[in-house]
Amino acid sequence: MASPLMAGLGVAAAAFVGKQMVQSYVKFMSSPSPFGNVGKQFYKGGFLPEMTKREASLILGVRESAGEDRIKDAHRRIMVANHPDSGGSSYIAAKVNEAKDMMLGKKKSGRSPF
Repeated sequence: MASPLMAGLGVAAAAFVGKQMVQSYVKFMSSPSPFGNVGKQFYKGGFLPEMTKREASLILGVRESAGEDRIKDAHRRIMVANHPDSGGSSYIAAKVNEAKDMMLGKKKSGRSPF
């Protein structure tokens, strides 16, 4: 009689510990971390009708005052992941290229949406 009861308690304890581990993992992955790209937050939301320098910097993941080399490195890294020839979206590739042009000063800044 005690054996099935102990087995049931063991299964319940294992399920509880497993649930706690999964919740901790999800929370860890969603929070910013000092350990590099683990849980890194990316730009969320749609694109503005007319790109601003702030939006361009958010798309590329650099500061608005970033240098030319840093902008080009960020552009290259994103385009490798999103190039249309490699199965990426042509719309996103166009927006990434527009963001690079905006940050390098090849395109004039649009009107502020505010």
